[in-house]
Order: sequence, then C-alpha cells, then structure tokens
Amino acid sequence: MPPLDEHGNDLARITPDDVAWVSRQLGRPARAAVEVAARCPCGCPAVVRTMPRLPGGTPFPTSFYATCPRLTGAISTLESEGVMARMSERLATDEEWAAAYRSAHEDYLRRRAELGEVPEIEGISAGGMPTRVKCLHVLVAHSLAVGPGVNLPGDEALAMLPRWWQDGCCEATEEGQR
Repeated sequence: MPPLDEHGNDLARITPDDVAWVSRQLGRPARAAVEVAARCPCGCPAVVRTMPRLPGGTPFPTSFYATCPRLTGAISTLESEGVMARMSERLATDEEWAAAYRSAHEDYLRRRAELGEVPEIEGISAGGMPTRVKCLHVLVAHSLAVGPGVNLPGDEALAMLPRWWQDGCCEATEEGQR
C-alpha cells in the first residue's frame, strides 16, 4: 500500500507541497488525491485526480476535481449563463455530439477503474455523463487532465473560458506567492 497521509492522499504520487496547495485552494483538507492531473499556466494545481473511495469508505465518483479557485469561478459563470442547458438540449438533437459524450463517459469510467473498483458507483461517471450535462466543472477538469479530443463538451466549455490565470498566480495566499 502506498504511503498515505491522514486524509488518504497518496504521497507516493502527489507531493506534500501540492497537497498543501490544493488544501489552501479548497479551504479544507484535500482528500484521496493521487496526483495533480493538470496545472494552470502559472504552475499551481488546477485539477487533482482522486481515488474512487474517500477515506472512511464513501464512494466518490469524481475522479478529476477542479481545485483552482479562479478556474472554478470561471466555470461557475458559464453554468450560470445556461451553457449546461444548451449542451443538454444538444444531446437530444446531435447524434455525433451525443456519441462523443458517451465516449467521454467510457473514458472517465476506464480511468477511474485504474484506481480501483467501487461497486456502488459502477457505470456511473460524473458530470451527468452520458445522458445530460449536469456539471461543467467535472467536464472541464476531465478535459484538462486528459487533453483535447476525449471529452468534447469539456473541450467546448474550456474554449469558452477566459484566461483565468492571466492576472498572475491563480492562488496567491497570505503565506506567500507561488
């Protein structure tokens, strides 16, 4: 078993500094993180990959979790502008787009299974995949973690985002600048 901290973070794959950084970003301890799956251009963690089961046993289907506050804020703005509803409507009318979304769902499940099977969430990915668009945060996080061409709705939402990192480090703290 890999070395874990008290919150189930895999210290063989994620550094204690990254765990501390993500915890500051979230305003709570990072839990079950196994790696920084994507970084902002400023170098700060933007997305962590998490175990499919949290310490204590709770199933956690969100394998790719956006942590950067500026990124998550920008995604929330898209959600408030109705992007999810428009994408969900598109699922019903664009078979090619819907097929790409089903493929993203399968990719998400496959990548989560690499970290362990959790029968309670078998076949359930995240973000509403594959039948509706429920959470752009998950879709963008998946796209950032695995690169373009895997999660088309995530890629499209990512392309709509402003440059959240543009004004400097996306998470300066009182403890210091990165």
